Amino acid sequence: MIDHIGMSVTDVAKSKAFYRSALAPLGYAVIMEFANDVGFGVPPKPDFWIGPTGDDVQPTHIAFRADSRKQVDAFYKAAMAAGGRDNGQPGLRPEYHANYYGAFVFDPDGNNIEAVCHAPE
Repeated sequence: MIDHIGMSVTDVAKSKAFYRSALAPLGYAVIMEFANDVGFGVPPKPDFWIGPTGDDVQPTHIAFRADSRKQVDAFYKAAMAAGGRDNGQPGLRPEYHANYYGAFVFDPDGNNIEAVCHAPE
């Protein structure tokens, strides 16, 4: 089981604002900050960290678990409003499994950020 993950970003302030808005529908908030590192999570523990890097950020994919399809929809709407770029509107992805409901956005550095619900609804 993964305890936490960190991701490099080129502009911590810009990414902090993006993730604060995009992850709020999933119950995430800023929990801790050290110098330029920002830890997000569902209180009380941060499990997703961002921090500074050089100019060459290699895009990655991170999927956040949502409790409902409504949360996936709210994530997508919030992420797009925060400046995310569409990489797959909310919907079923039966090629993964029958109840896979996800939405995908690119963050300011081009990382593929997803919210996914596995529950049937």
